[in-house]
Amino acid sequence: MKPPAPPRSIGDLRDLTPARVGLGRSGAGLPTDALLAFTLDHARARDAVHAGFDTEALMTGLRELGLSPVGLSSRAQTRGDYLRRPDLGRRLDPESQRLLSDHRHGACDVAIVVGDGLSPIAVNSHAVALVKNLVARLAGDAIGIGHVAVASGARVALGDEIGEILGARMMVMLIGERPGLSAPDSLGVYLTFHPRIGCTDAGRNCVSNIHRAGLTSEEAAFRVAWLIREGLSRQITGVALKDESGDATPQRIVKPV
Repeated sequence: MKPPAPPRSIGDLRDLTPARVGLGRSGAGLPTDALLAFTLDHARARDAVHAGFDTEALMTGLRELGLSPVGLSSRAQTRGDYLRRPDLGRRLDPESQRLLSDHRHGACDVAIVVGDGLSPIAVNSHAVALVKNLVARLAGDAIGIGHVAVASGARVALGDEIGEILGARMMVMLIGERPGLSAPDSLGVYLTFHPRIGCTDAGRNCVSNIHRAGLTSEEAAFRVAWLIREGLSRQITGVALKDESGDATPQRIVKPV
């Protein structure tokens, strides 16, 4: 007879998640090591929010992929303005509007914007690698990238105005996500079909949690490319487009017997 499996401990759970579980206690408080770990992670999250956005390195990396990025800025002139006034990060400043209008040469299928968001270090670390993998996958689907921009002081909705000016059918916004205590460098990708000022989040798809301990650039590019292909084909994104990129076979409706 096979002996019963030993009971699982809280230590086993800690090995499976970066979440803070089973921290223990010291009197009425946390053990010193748990408290110090929390303080360090909190400091890393704060540093991620205020980190510098390396636009020059990003522009260089994108050019090496054969792309021609243009640099843009939102109406948030300082990081303090960006954090206090989210609305300023959703619109281009007048100079960027003029610059983008000059770069428009007819409508395009896909436009990519790389924005700093709430974690510039996430974008600095992962954006170019993700775009590299995405370009290769889109080429296999015969989908071209019409325009690429690097935007400072960006919120997700900044891509709506950029896409509207460029006449893009699909806007792909790479942006730093709000830092967490276990992942200060998480990158997110937001996809919007027929972007225009006033779009709501219900009209977007998101692939998130892209970082060293989350989705790899290859995995994320696979999902994003699937959403782009299906979004362009069906002319939808958001709640109407379910991410089925991980399914081995198409979903089928089976009638009950």
